[in-house]
Amino acid sequence: MANDTKVAAGLYKQTLLAGLWRENPVFRLLLGMCPTLAVTAAVKPALTMGLSVIFVLLCSNIVVSLMRNLLKPHLRILMFTLTIATFVTIADLFLKAFTPVMSETLGPYVPLIIVNCIIICRAEACASKNNLIVSIIDALGMGVGFTLTLCVLAGIRELLSTGEIFEVPVMPDAFVPWVAMSMPVGAFITLGLLLGLVNIISKKKRKT
Repeated sequence: MANDTKVAAGLYKQTLLAGLWRENPVFRLLLGMCPTLAVTAAVKPALTMGLSVIFVLLCSNIVVSLMRNLLKPHLRILMFTLTIATFVTIADLFLKAFTPVMSETLGPYVPLIIVNCIIICRAEACASKNNLIVSIIDALGMGVGFTLTLCVLAGIRELLSTGEIFEVPVMPDAFVPWVAMSMPVGAFITLGLLLGLVNIISKKKRKT
């Protein structure tokens, strides 16, 4: 009994940490590139997008896991899409009702969560094959990993483009904003440098 508990705890830990680093959706799997590049000019929209993805990912993983034994091979993608679309609609309507300014800022990228590869990937690779607990932990790991990535990218871009974080000035008055960081080119450059840094760290870890 103790061994089973230890094995289960080890599995849960590995599942959670996979999304944070080893299988990070952006840095390692290169999924969800569209919102990663589009909504990271500032931390607030990046965090809002990340929380929306966590909500959709968690809810869809729960539903898919519960119905996994009822899924038919030729209908599974349809069921995944309908499930994801339901929760994306809930998230989109919630933002429009309670944070209309942020909803307008994010524009079409919240509805586009429906076709976000991260969501359907976890439904297919994890939730449709594992029990409820593993599916929930997987969703949290992947969702938090995605959100942290967006916030890191957005933090760097917002700081360099405005001298602010969460719209709070943090750079000295002599700082000259890098206007390019608020543009698409800034997103590509920052993401490329972060991907390079992650690869360097990963290679060093393999050697040790």
